[in-house]
Amino acid sequence: MAENCNCKKKYREAAEETDLVHRLNRIEGQIRGIRSMVENDAYCVDILTQVSAASAALTAFSRELLNSHVRTCVVQDIKEGGEEKVEELLGVIQKFIK
Repeated sequence: MAENCNCKKKYREAAEETDLVHRLNRIEGQIRGIRSMVENDAYCVDILTQVSAASAALTAFSRELLNSHVRTCVVQDIKEGGEEKVEELLGVIQKFIK
């Protein structure tokens, strides 16, 4: 079934993958902490403070992934004479600035 998939894939160096997974693990922990705060009737402002921290961590993750994408996938596509990745990147940037 995977042979028929039009899914795009990207090889990542082990260090990059490890860094991204560690960031996601921390974010996941923050989200679980927020849920626990809600379940334990924490003060609204304290929960909002943690939501802000989790949001900032997710933004930093996205920025790191975008940086990697530009430096690898987009650059490679341009070197090969393509523009597909540039158009794709512009679409992603539009989503971020909405």
